[in-house]
Amino acid sequence: MSMSFQRIAYEALEVCNGVTMAAVEAAVAAAGLPSGTLALDIGTGNAGVAIRLAEAFGFEVTAVELDPVMADLARARIAAAGRDEQVKLVVGSAAEVLARTPPVELISALGTTNITGGGRPTPQESFVVLRRNLKPGGWLLWGDLVWLSEPPGPLRQLVEATNLYADDAGWRAAAERAGFEVVETRLSSQEVFNAYARDSVGAVRHWLTDNPDAPEAPHVAFNADRVQAFFDFGRGVMGFGLYLMRNPD
Repeated sequence: MSMSFQRIAYEALEVCNGVTMAAVEAAVAAAGLPSGTLALDIGTGNAGVAIRLAEAFGFEVTAVELDPVMADLARARIAAAGRDEQVKLVVGSAAEVLARTPPVELISALGTTNITGGGRPTPQESFVVLRRNLKPGGWLLWGDLVWLSEPPGPLRQLVEATNLYADDAGWRAAAERAGFEVVETRLSSQEVFNAYARDSVGAVRHWLTDNPDAPEAPHVAFNADRVQAFFDFGRGVMGFGLYLMRNPD
């Protein structure tokens, strides 16, 4: 099996982002959606959120993952949870899957890269695309990096190589410009965000110690150093925000 930084790191995590599963569950519960709701989980990663949507709420979930190595992990997690009938894994880009999928009642998108397929989308551009795939009255659970203060130029340039990010006010304003009603905002504590950084990089360091001769080890080590540098340089500047938004009737 081919390994990558993300594959190793996310196997060790409950959620592939700097947020707790309890926060995700509380936000989804606030939407009040019934069992049997059709949901999309975009950028499913290890499928932890997709599985919990099925287990805790009885939703029928399409889990979307672009990276085939991560998709292998998601597939294994779904099978181990016994949720093959409720959680369907689709390997492909968010833009391609959204383009061919009818609107649903709920979309979860946590830390998702390039929703639009156009390269480095702005927050508003991502929200416009997602809103098209929601039924009137449907819900978006969005989570992503939040700038807690203005980042140094080099940090912004490195972190925003694939997506553009915003501070909390910027995310909410972009959602409203795209036509959403922002119902709830939850910013992860610095303790939670730091634990995400520590646990993800720590899991990879442990794997490297156990697998020094693996063919992927040099590339995995490079990415571990790079991600560690992001977290160290961005300490106190980067956080994670979770937003529950409603598509108006």
